Amino acid sequence: FTTPGLFSWYALQTPDVEAAKAFYQSVFGWSYRVDDMPTGPYTSLQVGDVGMGGITPPMAEGVPPHWSAYITVDDTDATVAAAKEAGGSVIAGPFDIPTVGRMAAIQDPTGGIVNVVKYVPMPQ
Repeated sequence: FTTPGLFSWYALQTPDVEAAKAFYQSVFGWSYRVDDMPTGPYTSLQVGDVGMGGITPPMAEGVPPHWSAYITVDDTDATVAAAKEAGGSVIAGPFDIPTVGRMAAIQDPTGGIVNVVKYVPMPQ
């Protein structure tokens, strides 16, 4: 979760969160935890006691259901600058999510989009 360069989180945006929860629980046995976040309720995907992703409604009107991947980084702003230098572009951010971290969405020169995140330290 905290190792830079590794995929650390997966998120599904869908207009029917409850149907998605029922589907993935049936297929993979996932359980769920709902947390109150500044942006509203957030459904975390759980495999045993390990959180590995989340399900939310779409962030904007007309966005089709889709999965997104997150890669942990040491410094979100430096990663965005490196992506631009390497010929990529910034889709969103960098921006802060309280209690989560600083993130951005970047696009590689081939069109692939991935999210990058520097997590806030987790309480011990």
